[in-house]
Amino acid sequence: MHQAMRTGINKPKAQQGFTLIELMIVVAIIGILAAIALPAYQNYTVRAQVSEIILAASAGRTDIAEYVSSNGDLPADGYAIEEQESDLVASSEWTNGQIEVTAATGINPDVDGETIILRPANYTAGDGTVNWECGGTIPERFRPGSCRDF
Repeated sequence: MHQAMRTGINKPKAQQGFTLIELMIVVAIIGILAAIALPAYQNYTVRAQVSEIILAASAGRTDIAEYVSSNGDLPADGYAIEEQESDLVASSEWTNGQIEVTAATGINPDVDGETIILRPANYTAGDGTVNWECGGTIPERFRPGSCRDF
């Protein structure tokens, strides 16, 4: 056999790397995925922050349930409820027979300054059992499914 054939001198070179078209396709796919994923991630972040606002309202819910258990009725407007400190909560108060928590600014333009409201749907005097409805002016797409009663 010929020496050049045995040593592989005449072998064709193997392809190395990617072609320009292949790279462009990969970049296009990444761009499409980013265009879909980024808005979804931003909504997820806002929903998590709204959940923290709802938790702040829940602290007041416990205060009202204890009041109903002790006094057999709902408190008057202006009753002081526990306010959880948070960068996401501007204020928390018992007014008009409901707990109203106002979101701070800097969260999202659709959420800034809007409210979460917990309203007693019915309560049992004497045992402190209070059922709650959850709603508010924060858009539904940012509130959990359990907070879309009104």
